[in-house]
Amino acid sequence: MPITDKNSSASALFAMKRVAILSILCLLILAPMCGLRTRKFHSDNGDGTYTNPLIPADFPDPDVIRVGDAYYMVSTTMFVFPGVTILRSFDLVNWEYCSNAVPRFDFSPCYDLDGCNRYGHGQWATSIRYHNSTFYLLFITLDEGGFLCSAANAEGPWEIRQLPKGFYDPGLFFDDDGKIYVAHGYGDISITPLDEHFAPAGPDSLVYTGTIRHGLEGTHVYKIDGYYYLYCTYGGRDGIQVALRSRNIYGPYEEKIVIRDTVPGVTFGIHQGALIQTQTGEWWTILFVDSGPFGRFPSLQPISWVDGWPVAGVDGRGVITYKKPDVGKVHPVRQFPASDTFDDDVLGMQWGWNHNPNPGKWSLTQHPGHLRLIAGKVVENLREAPNMLTQRPFAHYDQAVPTMGTVKMEVEAMKDGDIAGLAVFQDPYAYIAVKREKGGMNLIMVNNGELVASVPLRSTIIYLRSILSNSTEKANFAYSYDNRVFQRLGNELKMRFSLKVFTGNKFGLFNYATQESGGYVDFDWFTMN
Repeated sequence: MPITDKNSSASALFAMKRVAILSILCLLILAPMCGLRTRKFHSDNGDGTYTNPLIPADFPDPDVIRVGDAYYMVSTTMFVFPGVTILRSFDLVNWEYCSNAVPRFDFSPCYDLDGCNRYGHGQWATSIRYHNSTFYLLFITLDEGGFLCSAANAEGPWEIRQLPKGFYDPGLFFDDDGKIYVAHGYGDISITPLDEHFAPAGPDSLVYTGTIRHGLEGTHVYKIDGYYYLYCTYGGRDGIQVALRSRNIYGPYEEKIVIRDTVPGVTFGIHQGALIQTQTGEWWTILFVDSGPFGRFPSLQPISWVDGWPVAGVDGRGVITYKKPDVGKVHPVRQFPASDTFDDDVLGMQWGWNHNPNPGKWSLTQHPGHLRLIAGKVVENLREAPNMLTQRPFAHYDQAVPTMGTVKMEVEAMKDGDIAGLAVFQDPYAYIAVKREKGGMNLIMVNNGELVASVPLRSTIIYLRSILSNSTEKANFAYSYDNRVFQRLGNELKMRFSLKVFTGNKFGLFNYATQESGGYVDFDWFTMN
């Protein structure tokens, strides 16, 4: 059922509810007879099992810790802010947003799209640890160096500071004797001691050079039964997860493969992540899989120990459907928020701006119940446009079912040269939008910077839609004046996961100026189905 106008009458709402109830009853009665398939949106199967991917969306480079009965996961968000997203779970299967540790990143004008950008750069491969009642996040940016975030609670507030030295793919480690170390490197893995301010307290010591192939990275450090384990990956789409083991933090280390899944499918090339022990003593690992244009999806795998070495999956392969971890309790199924009616005075944690937002150019209060985007500085194209609000698309577990994003947009206050609409953003990108020029308005579709289609706009209230498929790697665009009958516009976007951007394709809501600033549009709601 489409979202209706927010000023709908009570009788209309009652009628809608009655239709919904009747629809549910019909489905309950007819579904078994019609052979309808349940559309699955989350990993938990509700019967004591789960199905990978753990989260069918772009949460790459996961690091995970347990603090008490709660599990916390951090992932890479790069140039998107609020970013450095923290997720929380109580059973390793059902996750929810906990916080975005870095609201904005004010360490370079490039994060403001001020003559430069940080596409493909920014924050990545964060290490999360909890020590002496404090949470720590250690990460690097390729251009600005190393940063440390700290907080008393994972929900925040977080404090961020720049470090005197950055470490590539850092693995922060607090040893039993109070000493602090970081493991880091690409190809060559080094250990560096840190002082209490997280500055180097000694030289980088090379402890291991990858032997299987080039590119050993993504190191996290654990101490288990007297051994130091460096949990590393040989990255790439056909990734390999390995463990290095030594009785001494500085080595010498020996290496074993944890998992090398070469069978095409949802666990192919599973790699890079964390080891976790539950409160009942079970061992698990959360890694990720390069999963197509939607990005890199986390995967939960059981760990068995063989002669003191961790082995992931079953019989050399990642599991797809498997029994849930034993955490001592049963927890409810959770689903990530995606749709938004913009009724709150703060944005939901599913949203992130493309680079830093300009706080004076967007509002949830100027037109309550709407997201207002005000065109800022004049730019040439969407890649340069400030204040594009983005969200990860979630894939369906049935890959035959595409993902659909729809917005309701009010465009009466646009100025000449303004372009506002709904994008699917990566490299290449495409969008469907309203463009105002010479006092008139047209609906346009742009694919990879080229105008593909244009038709006159017949109303200042418009519904825009994008339908995208992670399996076919294609996206289409359409519009409607009543949110029921949609007309396709333009051609297909062939989505890619380009390292020039290095995040999965995202939905984007935008309004940018090509002639003068100050025009605005109001987004009434956004839905993802």
